Amino acid sequence: MTGVIIRPSQPVEPFSLFTSGDIALFQAGSHYRLYEKFGAHTLEYEGVSGTYFAVWAPNAAFVAVMGDFNSWDHYSHTLFPRWDNSGIWEGFVPGAEAGNLYKYFIRSNSGEELQKGDPYANFWEVRPKTASIVHPLDHTWKDKKWMGHRKSRNSLESPFSVYEVHLGSWRKPDPTEAELFYSYKEIADMLVPYVKEMGFTHVELMPITEHPFDGSWGYQQTGYYAPTSRYGTPQDFMEMVEAFHHAEIGVILDWVPSHFPYDAHGLFRFDGSHTYEYADMRKGYHPDWNSYIFNYKRNEVRSFLLSNAIFWFDKFHIDALRVDAVASMIHLDYSREKGGWEPNELGGNENLEAISFLKKMNETVYALFPDVQTIAEDSTNHYGVSRPTFMGGLGFGMKWMMGWMNDTLDYFKKDPIHRKWYQNDLTFSLVYAFGENFMLPLSHDEVVHGKSPLLYKMPGDDWQKFANLRLMYSYMFTHPGTKLLFMGGEFGQTSEWNYRSELEWHLLKYSSHKGLQDFVKDVNHLYTSSTALYEQQFDAEGFEWITVNDYDNCVLAYTRSGKSPGDMLLVVLNMTPVPREQYLVGVPVGGNWEEVLNSDHPKYYGSGVINTGLQKASKQFYNGREYCLSLRLPPLGATILRLVK
Repeated sequence: MTGVIIRPSQPVEPFSLFTSGDIALFQAGSHYRLYEKFGAHTLEYEGVSGTYFAVWAPNAAFVAVMGDFNSWDHYSHTLFPRWDNSGIWEGFVPGAEAGNLYKYFIRSNSGEELQKGDPYANFWEVRPKTASIVHPLDHTWKDKKWMGHRKSRNSLESPFSVYEVHLGSWRKPDPTEAELFYSYKEIADMLVPYVKEMGFTHVELMPITEHPFDGSWGYQQTGYYAPTSRYGTPQDFMEMVEAFHHAEIGVILDWVPSHFPYDAHGLFRFDGSHTYEYADMRKGYHPDWNSYIFNYKRNEVRSFLLSNAIFWFDKFHIDALRVDAVASMIHLDYSREKGGWEPNELGGNENLEAISFLKKMNETVYALFPDVQTIAEDSTNHYGVSRPTFMGGLGFGMKWMMGWMNDTLDYFKKDPIHRKWYQNDLTFSLVYAFGENFMLPLSHDEVVHGKSPLLYKMPGDDWQKFANLRLMYSYMFTHPGTKLLFMGGEFGQTSEWNYRSELEWHLLKYSSHKGLQDFVKDVNHLYTSSTALYEQQFDAEGFEWITVNDYDNCVLAYTRSGKSPGDMLLVVLNMTPVPREQYLVGVPVGGNWEEVLNSDHPKYYGSGVINTGLQKASKQFYNGREYCLSLRLPPLGATILRLVK
């Protein structure tokens, strides 16, 4: 959109959206709505329409806004530094309007000249172009019903089954065109009914904030306050969120407050100094990702990130943030060799400033939005990641259970003939399962960089691979904790995930892949409909081992319980390809048990070793229990039974 050429009209100096209170909060690291102040805001001032611009550039000697409204002139629209030494430059530009492209021209105190996008821009040009776009976030929301009751859907006592998606590669309009994408609306029309049909309660979107390089998968961001323009406008994204909410599906965003890239138009050396990143590269540079780490000690940066977390809940009705790379934030020695990091003032390896920020962020999010969640991706044993800050924790609602993921995949990769020697590795997760509010993740990280797709991690022939994968999902969905599965895992992708191409949907014409998809759908519905599986998913009262030491047969059995007496499921897993007839399982109560799911059912591409009819528990003391069931155990399969009241 071409703006009006307004040169030589200068920005209007006295006008400001900032109050002295805003400045105080900004400089204290406590301002959580900076997006209402910084950035580009269309408005009317003294009867004149235009746009108010504000940017933080404390090391700048000169700042101007340049754009298509002034032929990209560096000097015609100078911004004014505030008198309070806050480092904020601002001004009202008459005639600048929605749709105008712009950047900030910054001359640093050292004389260096830079052209930067707006850190608070709500919309950007489609990459590889890099200009920000004046774009109001006006929208009339139509998800009142969801917002009114989402507390129950996002509760820790509710089922929480997450489908992780990369929007650019779930489906593509032309699989041969890597840079051709569906729009937010087109994606919603296909993805929403699919997620609903598959029984997932939430969708997690890999980072959708603006990023210049497709190959970063969104994790190298330049526009923290903008949904990427690859798929449409911010309002288009809002409508996609609404579509999920209308289908009773929550939306989780992958949020990256840990690092950012060095692109010239981005945050790195924003005003010619280390504005957003640590100046000491032992803290400020991330060796794993060739990117730069936010300076969590600088209060203005803390306010930037704090406001960004609130922004997505406030303006886009997001239901949760999955916070990326928490381990790298809170540990000074993360991926650093000896001598490549400096201990904190207490002599330890923790980044105390980052820990302080995360606590502040979580406290603020839950105070303002008590019906949402924050979820930490953390691979360490740091105390209390998902415990309240008043207990010394970081204050997250949930934490990824990376230990469970690694141990489970290691176990299932083993040939069944060797598994009896590794049973304890698989069951170890229950030793610490209730120390945090854990989410069990099988994410995109497990199916890239030569790790192979989940299906091909499984041993054996084709039939055994599918049976093993159904068995592993049975264990996952009946293990305490919430669940996350990356796209493609539900039907058995046969190649690693590639962001440049769509999933292998053609595989569903084969009964093995279709059977796996149907199984994931049914185990999802079992999880979401069984209070025994989610009411006490973070409480040891909801889990009890029944058979844990039958190493020779490689059989595990356990119960999951809800809060109501008698609300119980029995899960029996046979980790070998040998079916077992009349296998005895001790149970804590008598009565009838009914098989509600069997991963070996023929409709799932199984061999059909199932338990039909009611199974009556006899009064027989066995394996420490007063009652006993005699069951058929499927090969490489799971049988799940419900106590019939």
